[in-house]
Amino acid sequence: MRLDKFLSVTGTCSRTDAKRAIRAKGVSVNGCVAKSSDVQIDEERDEITYLGRVIVYRKFNYIMLNKPEGVVSATEDGRERTVLDLLPSGVRNDRMFPCGRLDKNTLGLILITDNGELAHKLLAPKSHVDKKYRFKSRDAIDPEDAMRFEGGLTLEDGYVTLPAKIELDGDRMGGVITLREGKYHQIKRMLEALDNKITYLERISFGPLTLDPALERGEWRYLSEEEQNALESHAK
Repeated sequence: MRLDKFLSVTGTCSRTDAKRAIRAKGVSVNGCVAKSSDVQIDEERDEITYLGRVIVYRKFNYIMLNKPEGVVSATEDGRERTVLDLLPSGVRNDRMFPCGRLDKNTLGLILITDNGELAHKLLAPKSHVDKKYRFKSRDAIDPEDAMRFEGGLTLEDGYVTLPAKIELDGDRMGGVITLREGKYHQIKRMLEALDNKITYLERISFGPLTLDPALERGEWRYLSEEEQNALESHAK
């Protein structure tokens, strides 16, 4: 792979900026200052340094983000800040997108990747990837409504949801909901079908991934190798 292409595909900088940095002797390959942007490198073996920072090559990027309130799950938006805007410019690239969506005011785990094939498999309706949400409701949920919830509910547009699991806290005004599908505003609409209302919603798991408690709102990290392997196995 060409050196300038490597710096571009890793999201380090544009090819133009790569050429500029190389001319300024700001890029090295295995400890030697690079003299040309078209030098061929082994992206998986060579050590590339850009402006003093070692650049790690990843064929695909897998990022766990703890989404804060008020941020939209989109690649770009003319009016609102997006989850991609929370990533540093040296990390994001133009192939990245959120795998699935969270409502603007829903918090928690969101996966950002540039592996379109894996995302498609995870989001396909037949996959039924479990997603867990911690929630709070306006009113207490009685046992009868909990049973209705777990049996599948008919929403206002006539759609009948798949059975979902609900584990209630002691006051029955919150707990954890597990969905196997992800329709638009689904949990909000399911609670409305019970004449109730969601007041707080946070996704705490997506398939084999669990939200890292060390991540503050708006913070992110790359998936560990173990998490990445589990995610890829889940998508098979």
